[in-house]
Amino acid sequence: MAFHSYVLRSRKDGRFYYGSTSALSSRIIAHNCGRVRSTKGRRPWVVWFFEEFQTKREARQRESFYKSIDGYHWLKDKGIIP
Repeated sequence: MAFHSYVLRSRKDGRFYYGSTSALSSRIIAHNCGRVRSTKGRRPWVVWFFEEFQTKREARQRESFYKSIDGYHWLKDKGIIP
């Protein structure tokens, strides 16, 4: 089983959301159907970037990294976020 950390971008306001999951496609559907409270008001979402990991722990750590200042700079340096 693969685990993913991901970056979504709102088509409504251009803001980003960072998350992790074991089922990326169904998780995106949940975000776009309004089943995720924190993203419900900024639908629709597109997958902007994702990475695959072998363990849930690695994916969660990467999600936390995205949310950190170092992760923000890494995402900017790679051109993933503007």
